[in-house]
Amino acid sequence: MIAAWIAPGREQTAAGEEEGFRRLYEATSRSLWGYLQHASGRPDVADDLLQETYCKFLLRQAPSMDEAESRSYLFRIATNLLHNRFRSRDDAALEEPAECGAQTDEETRLDVQAAMRHLKPRERELLWLAYVEGMSHAEIAAATGLGAMSIRILLYRTRQKASTLLRPERIKS
Repeated sequence: MIAAWIAPGREQTAAGEEEGFRRLYEATSRSLWGYLQHASGRPDVADDLLQETYCKFLLRQAPSMDEAESRSYLFRIATNLLHNRFRSRDDAALEEPAECGAQTDEETRLDVQAAMRHLKPRERELLWLAYVEGMSHAEIAAATGLGAMSIRILLYRTRQKASTLLRPERIKS
């Protein structure tokens, strides 16, 4: 609870801050978790990083941030945590068993998830932020730390690569 961290005499402010955080969490946690899960490819990693993202946010947030700035800052923290995790190689890819009843006919396996597994983590991040979160190039640049001018060409290249991967003859699990 946030209130436990606040000095005595600030209970009124703490209650307001806690309610503000609760609203922000409800507005952002679902999309942030989806981003982390798709970028990492693992729900367990998304759970861990989501929790760590909000902890870092609470420790570092500027009180003057509005909801849009806070959302962008949360995605920036999450992106940095993802990059740290990828660099440390803590998450060597685990082979997941095929689900029961999974389609095995190669001609009908046009599977976006299989194509996404073939993309690099940065490519998955860019696609997710642009097309699922609906972020502008400037917002993606702020969230990833890349230059705003680079986002357009990187998204173009990533879309081309994804398009190639989505051709039925190219998809291999």
